[in-house]
Amino acid sequence: MLTRKQLELLEFINKRLQKDGVPPSFDEMKEALDLRSKSGIHRLITALEERGFIRRLAHRARAIEIVKLPDAMAKGGFTPRVIEGAAPPPAPANALPVEAVHAMELPVMGRIAAGTPIEAISEASHNVAVPGSMLSGQGHHYALEVKGDSMIEAGINDGDVVVIREQNTADNGEIVVALVEGHEATLKRFRRKGDMIALEAANPAYETRMLRSEQVKVQGRLVGLIRSY
Repeated sequence: MLTRKQLELLEFINKRLQKDGVPPSFDEMKEALDLRSKSGIHRLITALEERGFIRRLAHRARAIEIVKLPDAMAKGGFTPRVIEGAAPPPAPANALPVEAVHAMELPVMGRIAAGTPIEAISEASHNVAVPGSMLSGQGHHYALEVKGDSMIEAGINDGDVVVIREQNTADNGEIVVALVEGHEATLKRFRRKGDMIALEAANPAYETRMLRSEQVKVQGRLVGLIRSY
């Protein structure tokens, strides 16, 4: 049995597809269901997939196949269709072949501060597809959504998603996820100066934070960036 919100989302997607032939965006879904963030939409879509009403297609951004509808919505028959991921248009004449890009799903572990530190991240909110070439080595990787503009001169903007390789050490000059005093998480450039750690911003509006080495724990190193427009 579906919850009211799950049913509303499934009905909204189906109606838009039948009316316009084009599925709604995640922002449109969020507004239609009066939710405050897209993470709620991600949770609803995951629940619908687990219950067998939709199927997400691997390695294609937000591609969803409607598998079935509840009896009340399926009157008159229903033919599964792919939304946000239909067959691509024919290639232009003389186009060169393009190799398939290997991608992996990484958990987005919430937000990381590029500005004033926020509480440490501990739970995944949703997944994001990341090109395999972006992943560094065989270690564990995760993703974080950037909040703030303190790393803007390093090309990291508010709303971007950073790909992090989990590790507890860093070399001078590397951009890291730093846990400060066990409860603040921030994205900054790392420099060790004797017994002190400097967490440097890439924005002159923010001062460098100088902390004792025991106050800072490196939780990962930046290895990739997904730009949000």
